Amino acid sequence: MSGQLKEARLRRHARVRRRISGTSGRPRLCVYRSLKHIEAQLIDDTLGHTVAAVSSLAPDVKKQLDGKNKTNAAQLVGSLLAGKAKEKGITQVVFDRGGYNYHGRVKALAEAARTAGLKF
Repeated sequence: MSGQLKEARLRRHARVRRRISGTSGRPRLCVYRSLKHIEAQLIDDTLGHTVAAVSSLAPDVKKQLDGKNKTNAAQLVGSLLAGKAKEKGITQVVFDRGGYNYHGRVKALAEAARTAGLKF
């Protein structure tokens, strides 16, 4: 990603972050997307703690991704994150798209998390 594109994404992310913040009862679902991988985490901004995180780089997730495309990886990460959230008793989150367009892999992750039981 060129410097100008990254700066523009970070400006968009900062603009969104001014308005949203995660709490203990409703953490922020933050998405990071690189060219090959996708990561998502639930963050409690009041305490500054990450409640749960899933990445397509994790060894257990990588095993499940053999032969699948990046959109399928995003769907898997979204459903796994929703499962971890349910284990911790979290059902509602605030979605933070990280300055990315709500399209493609970001949308696939969000919809998979919704179908797995998270509300946002």
